[in-house]
Amino acid sequence: MSATLKRTTRARLYRTLPSLLCVYGLVCVSTPVPLTSAAEGDSVFESFTEHIQRQILTDKRLFLEAETCTAWFYEQQEHKPAKSPVQGVSYAPAGWRGRAVIETSDCPRRYPDGLRAARQEFGRTQSLLSLSLTFYQFALVGDRNDDEQYSVTELQDIEESLGLRFDSVRGPAVDLAALNTQFETMHKSGSLEGLMASLGTLLDKGYRLTPQDRSALNRISQ
Repeated sequence: MSATLKRTTRARLYRTLPSLLCVYGLVCVSTPVPLTSAAEGDSVFESFTEHIQRQILTDKRLFLEAETCTAWFYEQQEHKPAKSPVQGVSYAPAGWRGRAVIETSDCPRRYPDGLRAARQEFGRTQSLLSLSLTFYQFALVGDRNDDEQYSVTELQDIEESLGLRFDSVRGPAVDLAALNTQFETMHKSGSLEGLMASLGTLLDKGYRLTPQDRSALNRISQ
């Protein structure tokens, strides 16, 4: 074997050795790569905003159902005849495709305590929907130049404004998981005040809700 071939073979072995050791459970060695490529940045932005959008659709459905039953109980309280008492009233305002249809005849089962319970659920779901929409706005504002991907700087500003520890070498999958978890935690606790503080931090750094952001927010709000 020639000296050149030996050097080439040895170099290839050194490059593959960490992977082989990792496979056999001996040691895992990797070289951290900062999040810099457009593909990686785009994966975080797209996946994060889609995660929030799915929650928005759920919040919309629950809010509309509570709103429908609240209106129906008010109608019953005022002794006005309900429309089509057997079939109930379908509620699906124009502008939001995919809205679930709820029958008002189902309201007494959903809310055995009547109007009081429906009003409480109406207020709760309204607050959650407001938080989800505000978080979506936050995610859009974090894309400072509207290229639909997060740069390293943007990602750092977003995470730090949420009180997360930023690490440029941990990879997009970990960043996405951290952002999704933070959103779910704040949504569960209804922490709108904390979210507004995070949004304010971005605005203080020069981030803005751009016309493109407004269009995207309007589409999901309809």
